[in-house]
Amino acid sequence: MTDHTIIAVDQYLAHSPAKVWRALTDSDLLARWLMPNDLVPLVGRRFTLRTTPRGQDFDGVVHGEVLAVEPLRLLRWSWRGGGLDTMVTWTLVPEGRGTRLFLEHDGFDPDDPVQRRTFTILDGGWRSHVWRRLERELADP
Repeated sequence: MTDHTIIAVDQYLAHSPAKVWRALTDSDLLARWLMPNDLVPLVGRRFTLRTTPRGQDFDGVVHGEVLAVEPLRLLRWSWRGGGLDTMVTWTLVPEGRGTRLFLEHDGFDPDDPVQRRTFTILDGGWRSHVWRRLERELADP
């Protein structure tokens, strides 16, 4: 049975935790593989991520707040927009010459039809094109 309250993905990246951390926390780099943003990785800092609006349910703006920062190890932020009030956690674990990156996007309401649809869209996005874009970004010197 699938838990429709949390998206959990892990991926091995053939890059150091420092390089992966930078891709997660440098606003310009994050914009290149995820969304344009004004992220500053300081606990309590509010920021926005911007993308294409999706009908009446989503205006294209994700409002976030940095909830936890443990350099080279953990980054957690809130994700609010399009009826969602969720949390995204990135955990980095050194593995061999690279990094195992874990993503958890938690807090979906499986009883809400809009959130169920959003869960499906984001689950597919996190698992496919977001990881590919991150890997391409990390491969650039």
